[in-house]
Amino acid sequence: MIGNLDTALLQQIWWILGSVVGSLFLFLTFVQGGQTLLWQVSADEEEKSLIINSLGRKWELTFTTLVLFGGALFAAFPKFYATSFGGAYWVWILILFTFIVQAVSYEYRKKPDNLLGSKVYETFLFINGSVGILLIGAAVGTFFTGSNFTLDDFNRVTWTNPLRGLEAAFSLFNLSLGLFLVFNARVLGAMYLVSSIDFSGRPQFEARVRRSCLISLVCALPFLLYVLVSLLLMDGFGFDQTGKVSMVAGKYLGNLLAMPGVLGLLLLGLVLVVWGVVSTSFMNGTRGIWFGGLGTVLVGLAVFFTAGFNSTPFYPSKADLQSSLTIYNASSSHYTLTAMTYVALVIPLVLAYIAWVWRQMDARPISAEDIEGRKAY
Repeated sequence: MIGNLDTALLQQIWWILGSVVGSLFLFLTFVQGGQTLLWQVSADEEEKSLIINSLGRKWELTFTTLVLFGGALFAAFPKFYATSFGGAYWVWILILFTFIVQAVSYEYRKKPDNLLGSKVYETFLFINGSVGILLIGAAVGTFFTGSNFTLDDFNRVTWTNPLRGLEAAFSLFNLSLGLFLVFNARVLGAMYLVSSIDFSGRPQFEARVRRSCLISLVCALPFLLYVLVSLLLMDGFGFDQTGKVSMVAGKYLGNLLAMPGVLGLLLLGLVLVVWGVVSTSFMNGTRGIWFGGLGTVLVGLAVFFTAGFNSTPFYPSKADLQSSLTIYNASSSHYTLTAMTYVALVIPLVLAYIAWVWRQMDARPISAEDIEGRKAY
């Protein structure tokens, strides 16, 4: 059955699957967001340990999902992988470095007589949650603003900017998207901490965490507003039936209007995030993470669908429009996509296992007693 699907449909299916993984990653950045709250909401070492050990039960999920996202893009859209990672390698190296120091920090922060001291590792965690997420947002922003590359007849990439991808962070649109993701991760991080920590005897600690959720949303709103207005007004990249790429006025607004379901995902996602904040900051709720998390996934799907569907190059080139990549000219062969689709049939089982493990880990909120007498982060 799957083998009878035509190539174009398989390409669309894999853009959807890649978008799902990327959007799940954005949800899981609650770990990074929680790391940036460490010094803001903790008043002593015990509160700090509660935060780090709560997040420490989940940090591998974010890193693994990021690797899975890269692997899915490599298998389904190898030309994009080769172009971006082969040309804009400095931005990707820096992103990966922030995740490496995160892993090192969780492993060595509480090691006896560690060389750097716990505060240095806590600084690494803050860098991962701020710089790492900012650069990821800037990289995603290039799906709309374009990148500085050209491809020759043999698909060899030439990057036309010496910063090798880091220049993306100097675009106001890309920077705003990155900062929005940083503050959204902080929103999600506060929601998760509320749901996962036993605040018994520490009402002020709980109040600080809940208040940080609202503050982070307020900080995120200006950047979100700028991104949305720019997206609706900016010229975008489009291609015709022959594959020729050109600039199109109001392209991304046109995409949202042409795909009302995608517009619905965007609006519903934003509403769910706001409701998660309201329930966490004003109603003493503990399940805001699920509203905020689902909302973040829906917003992520809307972003990826707007960037890749409706005759839109998902990785446009500012240096040479005809070098721009679409889901059709950047994908693997029909055989590879078909084989990958058969493998993808096990995804629901994997998700079910992850959900079961998550439930076991969070069966009850973590308390100070839980981190005494055992290995702690």
